[in-house]
Amino acid sequence: MKIKPLIIYMNKTLTLRKLLMMALLAGSISCNEAKKQDKKPEWVSLFNGKDINDWIVKIHHHETGENFGNTFRVEDSIIKIRYDQYGDFNDQFGHLYYKQPFSHYHLKFEYRFVGKWYPSAPEYTLLNSGVMFHSQDPRTMPKEQDWPISVEMQLLAGLGDGKPRPTGNMCSPGTNVVYKGKLDETHCIESTSKTYDGEQWVRGELIVLGDSLITHIINGDTVLQYSKPQIGGGVVKNYDSTIKVDGKLLSKGFIALQSEGQPVDFRRIEILNLEH
Repeated sequence: MKIKPLIIYMNKTLTLRKLLMMALLAGSISCNEAKKQDKKPEWVSLFNGKDINDWIVKIHHHETGENFGNTFRVEDSIIKIRYDQYGDFNDQFGHLYYKQPFSHYHLKFEYRFVGKWYPSAPEYTLLNSGVMFHSQDPRTMPKEQDWPISVEMQLLAGLGDGKPRPTGNMCSPGTNVVYKGKLDETHCIESTSKTYDGEQWVRGELIVLGDSLITHIINGDTVLQYSKPQIGGGVVKNYDSTIKVDGKLLSKGFIALQSEGQPVDFRRIEILNLEH
């Protein structure tokens, strides 16, 4: 065999191998990219069932991080909100914030009202709590700020008087929303939910699409929708004026569980991140 044809043959063979390897590599990369795109977001538990190390406490009249009176505690895989170590309630409204903000997501949780309302708390807090979202960072709140600038999914229970008392309402400390096509400066907007008495678990859900559509769901029923959450309105006191920029749309923020005088339990707090 002649040497020159052999060299040419070997070069052609090596080139073909290189081309084949490149094609296989490109196919592998394309397949991996397709898998990434096809991968569906997964539900993640915000509460590990053991402790609140991933959460930040802020209670009115106290510095950020001080869990006054052991208000927020974990027992039996439940976040329990209690006031048995309080004296006078003294408007010590509190919130327990998950450690990071979110923008587009689906939140699921279960709650129940238990025990007796703390008698020196304001009367409106009877069988009343909430889940705050699009909230300011608790570390930006002065010690004497009473409520976070946020939007609230208000949670209520029936008062046993036979009158309707829907849950899954919207309240707006330091914020406004667009409801039925108009900017609504009402502090609270009622949902269409049924009335649920205390001492029973109720499933709440929030679907939050940044500064666009917000949906409240109670026990599987859509009970309220609104849009364009934004800073504005009153209710909040003693805030840092550089934080409260009225008219600014809220596209993301912190999620928090509320304490305001009524013992309440939370469990099975999960989030599906829709930011993809």
